[in-house]
Amino acid sequence: MRKLARYFGKYKVNAILSPLFTFAEVLLEILIPFIIALIIDKGIEGRNMDALIRYGVLMVICALFSLISGVLAGKNAAKAATGFSANLREGMYGRIQEFSFSNIDKFSTPSLVTRLTTDVTNVQNAVQMILRILVRAPSMLIASWLMCFAINRELSLVFFFAMLVLGCVLFAIAKITMPIFQNVFKRYDELNGSVEENVGAIRTVKAYVREDYEKKKFDKASDNLYRMFVKAESLLAFNNPVMMFVIYSCIVMVSWFGAHYIANGVMSTGNLTSLLSYVISMMMSLMMLSMVFVMITMSSASVKRINEVLSESVEITNPEDPVMSVSGGSIDFENVTFSYKKGSGKNVLENIDLHIKSGETVGIIGATGSGKSSLVNLISRLYDVDSGCVKVGGIDVRKYDVETLRDSVAVVLQKNVLFSGTILENLRWGNEKASEEECKEALELASADEFVENFPDKYNTYIEQGGTNVSGGQRQRLCIARALMKKPKILILDDSTSAVDTATDAKIRKALSEKISETTKLIVSQRISSIESADRVIVLDSGHVDAFDTPENLLKTNAIYREVALAQSERGGDFDQE
Repeated sequence: MRKLARYFGKYKVNAILSPLFTFAEVLLEILIPFIIALIIDKGIEGRNMDALIRYGVLMVICALFSLISGVLAGKNAAKAATGFSANLREGMYGRIQEFSFSNIDKFSTPSLVTRLTTDVTNVQNAVQMILRILVRAPSMLIASWLMCFAINRELSLVFFFAMLVLGCVLFAIAKITMPIFQNVFKRYDELNGSVEENVGAIRTVKAYVREDYEKKKFDKASDNLYRMFVKAESLLAFNNPVMMFVIYSCIVMVSWFGAHYIANGVMSTGNLTSLLSYVISMMMSLMMLSMVFVMITMSSASVKRINEVLSESVEITNPEDPVMSVSGGSIDFENVTFSYKKGSGKNVLENIDLHIKSGETVGIIGATGSGKSSLVNLISRLYDVDSGCVKVGGIDVRKYDVETLRDSVAVVLQKNVLFSGTILENLRWGNEKASEEECKEALELASADEFVENFPDKYNTYIEQGGTNVSGGQRQRLCIARALMKKPKILILDDSTSAVDTATDAKIRKALSEKISETTKLIVSQRISSIESADRVIVLDSGHVDAFDTPENLLKTNAIYREVALAQSERGGDFDQE
């Protein structure tokens, strides 16, 4: 929690005021049983009406100010806890936005969602309890015990030994349950993963009539979570009976010995009454501490998971004096080796040596798993190379300001993602200040204007989350248009026209060649027709460059390229190709 304390931010004042008001509340409450003893001894038994009224008014004043202090303490604690959790969520979300792809690979999406929601909520509840109850309960406990000590030293020792016993039991329970709660939140990740996968692919689930299978999978994840929680809560359940046994044992012993002291004239009736009031206060304090103990036990696992995200070292950062402009679109791979887990020995790319001129159109082809996407991801520094270097505009990508580099390289990935909002809002992800005319021009280049114009709301058509209300081909073309809005020096199309017919694909390639001829274009595709008009083609095979030449020369000299070309031509090309 010390590492997270900085997220209180402007709510630090509330976090300080809450304990102060709580101390004031406890102090005033502690005085009330003492005043009651004076009312009994000096007012009632002493038959003194003035003393009865005087102490009675004093007790009412103490109760009133105690109530006001309690309200202010609760209000400040709530404000501090909710403000802290809001800052913490923003801090975590901002940290995740800074992650490189390799950082994101370490955490699953469901796990990050759980940490941002369930874990932060647990910590928020714990903070509110710490600021309010964890301050109030020990203060009340200690103050009550001191008052008991002032009234009768022998009886106060009973509570001292009782608290030692209870503390040992609680410590033992916490030590056993802590690892269980850590596993519980892993089960939460699995549950969220099951929900995310099922809901995200609900159309596929229904198409294959797999509802029952998915329901069983979810039930299994839910049952695992249930079993882990039952195990943890069953151990925590010992906390309450042990605490109640200790407390009521104390009450019986105080009542027994107190009665003897009164009979022997050592203690007054008022003192025994106030002593029993302090016993009840201690009992309530112990009950509150028990609640805090359970919450802190649960939240400690959440704190650890949150700190894992916040303390994750971002692998891709800006150099000390970054280059703030990209001069050209040339690309150079100089003896590049890359793996997703450094030091694992499982290289995805090995000894890549390529030189691409600015404005050149280059196709990239290869079997699944040959490293095509990995190759293009290195250009915009979504990952860092293990050895060698990648240069853009003649400068190592690691020397650029990351934002500057990525603004100059537009990537349309294999998984096309549109966000909820209008078509214009989605296009302005590429350039937030773009005019409507610039958006229309980008749509024309991507051959998307033809279907957008047919929508009733045209450019203001609302796109559902993930682009579920448009077809796969339409989604791809909108993503290409969004990339073109950046006016990039390098455009990477990573199999981003796979859902588009070859006629439209050819139309897009022709438009890109004519309208943005100065932009370097990399086209990753499994379709020969998409790359046969490229200036040159890279043939990848198991992470190595098998050939890099013009399509015409590759047909003559490269077995892999020729095999793919012949296989596709023998099938008569694509369904809509003449």
